[in-house]
Amino acid sequence: MSEHISGKSRFQKRGGAAFSIPDLYNGIVQRDRSSLARAITLIESNAEQHFSLAQELLQKVLPKSGKSLRIGITGVPGAGKSTFIEAFGMHLCNLGFRVAVLAVDPSSSISGGSILGDKTRMEQLSRHPNAFIRPSPSEGKLGGVHRKTRETMLLCEASGFDVILVETVGVGQSEAIIRDMVDFFLLLVLTGAGDELQGMKKGIMELVDAIVVNKADGDNKPLALKTKKEYNQILHFLHPATSGWRTKAYTCSSLYLEGISEIWNVILEFEKNTKASRMFNERRKIQNKKWLYSMISDQLHYRFFQQSEVKSVLPRLERAVMDGEKSVSAAVFELFNES
Repeated sequence: MSEHISGKSRFQKRGGAAFSIPDLYNGIVQRDRSSLARAITLIESNAEQHFSLAQELLQKVLPKSGKSLRIGITGVPGAGKSTFIEAFGMHLCNLGFRVAVLAVDPSSSISGGSILGDKTRMEQLSRHPNAFIRPSPSEGKLGGVHRKTRETMLLCEASGFDVILVETVGVGQSEAIIRDMVDFFLLLVLTGAGDELQGMKKGIMELVDAIVVNKADGDNKPLALKTKKEYNQILHFLHPATSGWRTKAYTCSSLYLEGISEIWNVILEFEKNTKASRMFNERRKIQNKKWLYSMISDQLHYRFFQQSEVKSVLPRLERAVMDGEKSVSAAVFELFNES
């Protein structure tokens, strides 16, 4: 429930204490984890009365956001994303950076499931005082994965996290979604590029700024180096994801922490180059524009189906279409005339 007390906006979880928006804001900027967690819960709420409170909070934190380096990480099944993220995150934390990990699964809206195992998958990283791990649900109204992940990212930035790692858990549509909310996009693969590429769309490779061949250790290391060479040959003919930057393949062993520091140096070089060319800020502006239009689309969709006229007419039109008594186009035309 939410309410206004003494002119202050307050947010209250079911059965919990109420927290004012100024209190949440102060806690976030003072790097209080409990306040950050409560604020993210507010963002994730599908209740309409919480939506306006969430936007009030976001407006307050906006001037303190945007200073982190946003890194997207995707990968083929079995590529070891969790192990890589934990090794990479631990490397950054040990360098003194504060790291937030957000896991995104657009496909969970189909099953209604949620990602509950992230902290157990990254036990070491989850215990580090410089790290914060949070699954980002996509199921629900008012923006889904587009809004909730982006707004959670803003809250983490306002709370002083230097690096945001956004992991895609789903496949397919998730790559394009994450590309539109991060600065640097990394694809994690396994050895045997030729076999992998049979089932990999070229479009995915054109979205990423680096390809990392994971598990390059032991007897697998020579094959990993061969795979790296094959990817670099292919990448030479593809359009780069970022203007002025050449996407390359690298190797690493998340298990033995080999190549992790090199990948971080590559990302730092990317940041330096794109900021010098102004591509870094330009990309963020374009991402905000895309976010605006995706939110417009989401709001139109949501508000349309909330109209009482649509709710009353839609069941009848559904039956008529399913029974072959009315064409889909005619049903849609009638539905929009009713709304």
